[in-house]
Amino acid sequence: MKVSIGSKVMDGPYGGGNTFLINLIEYLERLNHTVVHNLDDKDIDLILLTSPLPDSEHSTFNHLDVLKYLRSKNDKTLVVQRFNECDERKGTRGINRKLLKANISADYSVFVSKWLQDIFESFGMTNMNKKTILGGSDIKIFNQDNKNIWNKNKKFKIVTHHWSSNWMKGFDVYQKLDLLLNNKEVANKISFTYIGNLPKGFSFVNANTFPPLASIELSKKLKDFDGYITGSINEPSGNHHVEGALSGLPLLYINSGGIPEYCHGYGVEFSIDNLEDKIFELMNNYQLYYEKLKYYNFTSDKTSQEYVDLFEHLIGNKEDYIMSRKTISYLNLLLLSVEQFYYRVNIFFIRVSNFIIKRFR
Repeated sequence: MKVSIGSKVMDGPYGGGNTFLINLIEYLERLNHTVVHNLDDKDIDLILLTSPLPDSEHSTFNHLDVLKYLRSKNDKTLVVQRFNECDERKGTRGINRKLLKANISADYSVFVSKWLQDIFESFGMTNMNKKTILGGSDIKIFNQDNKNIWNKNKKFKIVTHHWSSNWMKGFDVYQKLDLLLNNKEVANKISFTYIGNLPKGFSFVNANTFPPLASIELSKKLKDFDGYITGSINEPSGNHHVEGALSGLPLLYINSGGIPEYCHGYGVEFSIDNLEDKIFELMNNYQLYYEKLKYYNFTSDKTSQEYVDLFEHLIGNKEDYIMSRKTISYLNLLLLSVEQFYYRVNIFFIRVSNFIIKRFR
């Protein structure tokens, strides 16, 4: 089959969405499927809409482009929209509404966690053709090969990593852990390392820090540690804790967003108020969780196969899904196009204003 994915792959370390694309494209091509990133061809079997927001820097087309394609080139092409974003994630406004508007072009919707699916259902999603497909990371890169078990006579080395520097990635937790190390008794038993970008003006007192690392370098680095912590708030899914778990690091995680769906049973849930106690609980039960992680199965191949199974199901039942489509009139399409135009103009002027402010400050 020929699949068009509405995002381009970015070079270097660039967050979980980019990693998902790399893994899915590699898996599809391994099965001899064709992957493109545009809507030029008339023989596309399925479109995967991943970045419909107009200000997305890696989007190659949006829902309006999809609707125009269906109307003018091939109305037998099926459309899947993947949801991995929401306003709750970074305290934004309008993203949920824009993603739901984009859903007008989709025959089927996929969510990266049940938590995220529940958000959009409560927000007013009426499309009944939907499911959750949990994400995964590449086990050829992130694995327990040559991973040493923690020597309990040495410090318990805790690590986390993020591409995004947004405060909601868990920096309140990481700051609390960093300050716990002011206590010499605690610092003699544990250490903390942060890999990735930091919020502007923020620095740690006791933690070790490294810049973002690409997959191969990151996988090697993670194996130097004993436990993994994530304090990310309202994360729809995330890749960071999955990469840590696949690398053999028992998890410390908070009950927020979709993260518990990936972490439950493979470590200890904590809150910022009981962080110190839960770290020592994890250390005391290290062997139990380390053994369980040998069966941790959130891998990119498993995720990609679920997408392939869905695509093949949709194509095999193409006529049923096409029959259930809502009819989009030329007038509605025009109104959507005008709205999108003004939104892009607004983004342009905001970026120009920000540039001028920075240039002449």
